[in-house]
Amino acid sequence: MGKFEVKKVKSGVKFNLKAGNGEIIATSEVYTTEAACMKGIASVRRCCVGPVEDQTVENFQVLKHPKFEVYVDKAGEYRFRLKARNGEIIAVGEGYKAKSSCLNGIESIKKNAPESPVVKVEDK
Repeated sequence: MGKFEVKKVKSGVKFNLKAGNGEIIATSEVYTTEAACMKGIASVRRCCVGPVEDQTVENFQVLKHPKFEVYVDKAGEYRFRLKARNGEIIAVGEGYKAKSSCLNGIESIKKNAPESPVVKVEDK
């Protein structure tokens, strides 16, 4: 099972969703408070059931929020972002060389996010 790791950073608080193997599969924005970060995690849990909008194909169908958006970044890598019901980005993935790997990352979020515990990580 995965876990949400909540961590303080210089400008606030953020979370990483890690898969059971310890790999980071999604990262949040930096929130100003821990309470806001926890709300972000709750939003990921609610919204991770959304469909995938593949923006890498021509004439893709625009889907309603919540949804995952798959796109190609400036470096030519496949990425995804999870958008909440209000259209705000609530989690993003790393860059992938293959689209299939990007889609696997989304599936991992759908599998891990709903039940993953929240763990606070202290800087060493």
